[in-house]
Order: sequence, then C-alpha cells, then structure tokens
Amino acid sequence: MTNTVETERNYPPAGARCADELAAPLDLLLLGPALGLRRRMTPNTSWAHMVANLARKPGTIAERGQSLVKELGTIARGDSTREPAKYDKRFADPAWQQNPMLHRIVQAYLATSETAETLYKDADLDWRDAERMKFVLDNVIEGASPSNNPLLSPLGWKALIDTGGLSAVRGLRRFLRDIAARPRVPTMVEPDAFAVGETIAATPGAVVLKTRMFELIQYTPQTPTVHTVPLLMVPPVINKFYVTDIAPGRSMIEYFLRHGQQVFAVSWRNPRARHRDWGFDSYGAAIVEALDAVQRIAGTERAHLMASCSGGILAAMVAAHLTDIGEADRLAGLTLAVTVLDQSQAGFAAAALGEKEAHTAIRMSARKGYLDGRALAEVFAWLRPTDLIWRYWVNNYVQGRAPAAFDVLFWNSDTTRMTAALHHDMVLLGLHNSLTEPGAVSMLHSPVDLSKVTVDSYVIGGIADHISPWQATYRSARLLGSAQQRYVLSTSGHIAALVNPPGNPKASYRFGPADTESPTEWLETAERAADSWWPDYVDWLAERGGPEKAAPQQLGTDGLPPVGPAPGTYVHEH
Repeated sequence: MTNTVETERNYPPAGARCADELAAPLDLLLLGPALGLRRRMTPNTSWAHMVANLARKPGTIAERGQSLVKELGTIARGDSTREPAKYDKRFADPAWQQNPMLHRIVQAYLATSETAETLYKDADLDWRDAERMKFVLDNVIEGASPSNNPLLSPLGWKALIDTGGLSAVRGLRRFLRDIAARPRVPTMVEPDAFAVGETIAATPGAVVLKTRMFELIQYTPQTPTVHTVPLLMVPPVINKFYVTDIAPGRSMIEYFLRHGQQVFAVSWRNPRARHRDWGFDSYGAAIVEALDAVQRIAGTERAHLMASCSGGILAAMVAAHLTDIGEADRLAGLTLAVTVLDQSQAGFAAAALGEKEAHTAIRMSARKGYLDGRALAEVFAWLRPTDLIWRYWVNNYVQGRAPAAFDVLFWNSDTTRMTAALHHDMVLLGLHNSLTEPGAVSMLHSPVDLSKVTVDSYVIGGIADHISPWQATYRSARLLGSAQQRYVLSTSGHIAALVNPPGNPKASYRFGPADTESPTEWLETAERAADSWWPDYVDWLAERGGPEKAAPQQLGTDGLPPVGPAPGTYVHEH
C-alpha cells in the first residue's frame, strides 16, 4: 500500500505544499491546543512504552549503535557516500556539498537521523503510541537539522554579506514579533498580503440572512440558466469559509456558478466567551435554518448539502436528524469533503485522544469559554516541522526575508475560535467514536444513525492527506446508507483536495462506490480519471439538480432581502 501511495502522490510547489500540510481544519486534534505543545513532547506513557520495548531488544540497540559509530568514522575520514534525498531541499545550496566541513556535518546528521528512525521502528509500538512518538521524533529530528543553524547555514551567511548585516537585524525583529504572541511559529504570510473581499473571497454575491451564529451568502449566478436545486456549502467550524472562494480562477464557488449551480454558503461567526454554550445542537439548528432559507429563496423543496471537515461531521448528523423526523427528501444529495466520521486509527488526531487528556482539555476550554484558533494553528504547524516551521525559520530569521504571499496560507492564518461546548462535543465524539454506533450521539434530539441516511452521497478524500487520512474518509463513506454513493480519492492532500481547479496536468483522482470493506482493495479496483474532480462533481450535481430555469435577476426573496455584499461581515471578525 505504501508504494501505491508514493507513486501517485504529487508534490506541488513549496507554498502549496505548506498550505496543504498546515491545513487548520484538523477539527478533532483539539487536545494539543488546550493542553499545550509541551505536553505532546514531554515524557508520557508512549515514551515509557518505547523505552520498555527497546530494552527488551539489547542486541538490536547494540547493533544500531555499532553501525552508527562505524559510519561516523567513515564520514570523518571523508569516505562516506551518504547524500540527502533528491527531494530534500534543505541542503540544496552548493556549499553543503562543496565545503568539506559542512558536507561531513550533513552526512553525520543524516546518519544519526536514520538510526533514530530505525530504532523507532524497532520499538514496534501499537498504533496510538506510534503516532504520538512519530510526532515527537519528527520534531526533534527536523529541529536538529544543520540547515536551521544560523552559524552553519550558507544561506544565512550569504544574506548577511549581501545586506551588510541588515538580514540579521530583520531576522531578529521578525523572531521577536512572532514569539510575542500565539501562534508562536514563524509567520508564513504577512497579514496584509491579501484583502478579504478584494483579492480573495471576491466572488460577487450578497448576505441574505444574518443570525447570531452565521451569515448566509447567496452568490450571483454567472449563467443565463441555473439548475432548480440549489447547493448549500457548510465550512468547518474552526476556519473562515472562504477556502472555497480563495481566489479568482481557483475558486470552487466561482467554478460551480459557471456551471449553472445556484450556490449558497454559510459563514460562521467567530465566537467569543459569551457564546460558550453553542454545541452540536446549536450548530445543527443553524444548518437547518440555513437550509430553510436556501429552499425559500430558490423556491424549491430540495437542496444539495456540501460540507467539509468538522462541517461535514455536523452536516452528516443533520442529515440523520432530517431522516429521523421524516424530512430526508429535503436533501437532493449529501457531499462530505475530507471528513472523518469513523475515528478508529485515524492518524495522529485519533491517537492524541485519551480519556484523561480529553477531560483535562475540556475543562481548560470551559474555563476560557472557547478554544483559541491561534493555539490550534501552533499545533498544526508542528505536525509538519520541515515545511511549516523550519522552512520559514530559515527564510524569515536566518535570511531575514519576508515570506512569499500565498493565498491559502493567508486563509489558514486567519484563525477562529471554537466554543467550549462544541469543543466538548467534538472531543467526546472522537474519543468514543460515537458516529460508528447508532444512537450513541444525538442531533436536535434525534438519535444519529448514519446507516439510515439513504440520500445519494459524494465523499471526497485526499491520498496524501495527513490530517484526515483517506482510509478514514473511506470508512466514513461506508457508514452512510446511501444506495447511490460515489467515493472520490484525489491525488492531493487535505487542502489541495479542495482547492483543486481543473488544468493541473499532474492531478488525477480515483472514483467508484465504496462497496468493499478494505480501502486497499477499493484503491486497486477503482476507476481513474485525469485532472480535477470538480468537473465530475458538477456533473453529479446536475444529474440531481432538476430542470434548468432562468437565472434569478435579484438575490434574496421577500422577507429575506440582501443585507450587504459578499463576503459579509462575520468573515472580518477576529
């Protein structure tokens, strides 16, 4: 399986890869932000299990140690042939190869790192301990890289010479600014790099409903005719909505409009302490209220519901509620993007959930009234330290340069808070994996049984997604009772699976019904198509979109008039 994943994975440009790997919609990794990064790194039971397992293999430890000492001797003599991997850009500067001292330092680092990773595998930990220790190991190894050391970095010395020492002054200023407040990580994009509503989130539309919890945006049709059945898009609850409207030419919303869809989007309010009691039922009721408004404005009894990440969790639970009260026909289709409903062995997010830690985290967010999105962003960054911490450490501090402007990273830095009640509900849902058991959790007083959700479904995963592992999204698709079900697996990762406009020659996707228990077996037999899944999805929507009609000339309707232009006001709240 590993080989299949690696051969299909595409490595986008550095900025896109960083944005994809940061991907703040990790809505069930909610312990680290509440408890702090230190608790994720310091000794705990996972450390103890690793030490104990290795202690039972003294011969293996001795063998690894002897091999390392032998190779270090070879390196010191200048006889080693060890080189960085071709895709490892940390040592791309020629000085790392041409300077004998720097070359030996790199080789020693690579040899030591490989030994540490081999010992980690030798420990043969169970999946939970393995995920936790991998997080620690990745951060220790990446932090120790000589490329991060300002006294060794050729890039740092060249910048110092080129600027007459100004790079050091600029780097220190940036470091002091970043360390002063959360998230205490290097800035990945300057806060004034983009303007919401102008250079991003710029698709024309209007707010047609504003409540205490959300704004509902209706977008201006871009075709003479539209499909009768509208589309309601529900974003995650820990991010601003506009990743689906990130920039002209790359906007999912813009693309859907140009293919005859009536598009509506929810923009969640950034909650404060006074909103601490907004939990599952509050957000579920908000989705139902938005659905009511969409159907009223569009003049139809049915609508498509598309949601991502935690928004997908809420949307699936709302679909179960509508089914329970006999209103399942209100949904023409349910789309879940990079959404994990089945939390069993779902990567580090699931591994981080422990009973003791969960309740401690819940108590801490309850005292404040919310979970701070800036703290969440800090934990996300350390999930991929090479690209999300140390790349910017070198650029911002060692070289004293401003980071490049990249729109998805700007969106990712535009963090929001999560209410204490929703944090409580999400953590316990993940801890007990409640959505896999009919009736184990409720939504709006309805027991949630996803197997009774029979509306046609379209579920999207990303094969390189480290936040919502695609195998977990596949298992989640199988929880639904949809007779007509389509599972789509993009070659992209978490965010790139969404921001995936047509025209990328390296992109492709697999598709088919989630009709086998094993994700691996599904992957082996699924059909494959080139380019983005967006065209496939608009065709899927059109098949269930009813007859076409003339596009509305005005937005809103009687009783729901436009109250302001898109992207609304809540998106600007910090």
